[in-house]
Amino acid sequence: MGGLTAGSDGGPGRPVLVMLAAGMAKRYGGCKPLAPVGLHGEAVIDLNAGDAGRAGFGEIVLVLGPLSGPAISYHVRRCWPESVAISLARQVFPLGTAHAVLGTRQLVGDRPFAVINADDIYGVPALGLLAEHLASASDHALVSYQLRDTVVSCDPVTRGTCEADDDGWLRALVERRKVTLGDDGRFSADDGLEPRELPGDTRVSMNLWGFTASIWPVLESAVLKAHPDVAPDGTVPAGTPTSDAEVLLPEVVGEMAAAASPGTGVGRVRVLKGTGRCIGVTHADDLPVVRTELAEMVGQGLRADAPWGPGS
Repeated sequence: MGGLTAGSDGGPGRPVLVMLAAGMAKRYGGCKPLAPVGLHGEAVIDLNAGDAGRAGFGEIVLVLGPLSGPAISYHVRRCWPESVAISLARQVFPLGTAHAVLGTRQLVGDRPFAVINADDIYGVPALGLLAEHLASASDHALVSYQLRDTVVSCDPVTRGTCEADDDGWLRALVERRKVTLGDDGRFSADDGLEPRELPGDTRVSMNLWGFTASIWPVLESAVLKAHPDVAPDGTVPAGTPTSDAEVLLPEVVGEMAAAASPGTGVGRVRVLKGTGRCIGVTHADDLPVVRTELAEMVGQGLRADAPWGPGS
């Protein structure tokens, strides 16, 4: 792999970070993980990898697809330092994010791990909060953000609102579509659901998940229910799946959390309140906005000016 440390644990006791980079990003019209958003032209995945190292994660497992995968692996091979421990997993067929995570089972093993999108920039504070949780807890977790901290323009986005009980355990994820920031600073969702207006401090999921090894049979069961021809490790022994149905991670985890037993804690998901911004490139027009915002954060001392350096 030329400079990639495949299979290394990245340091004893440090959780693994699974980065999902197999999607096609039709709304963006290009390879979002390689969008040059950094102060010096660094890609989104570069900033995430650097932030993950500073936050306390060890190995990075990168899930790649057949079309954009070669370009991403080439970029990583050329641009990431040898000190970054990385393994590559491939999702040959687009069967959803739950299937993508299941495909990393042999690489992650029994270690605690986080899952992120490769096209959102989560920041060190939220990643560090999750790394700390995974180092000491036996529960799954979801890091939530305030809605206002996840929107970069007035273009519509989709956000999953987090419903938690009084003890902070996830009860439900409600997907809200066509969420738009109005000129008056208020958010509204034009999806026919109520409430239409969403407060800016509404807690939403940006798919920053933390899991223990107990998630593997849950993912296996959900994927095999939709795709009986898929192996427990996510591979397709027959060569081609009989269905193109996507099994989505938020839906699988949401169903697990809704059915969780309060007494034993089996299947419970802790909702952690993340701080800072989660910045993503949803539309092509977002790119200059994201670049400017990240540059301002560097200028304010809220981000390092480069992904690789002390503590990464």
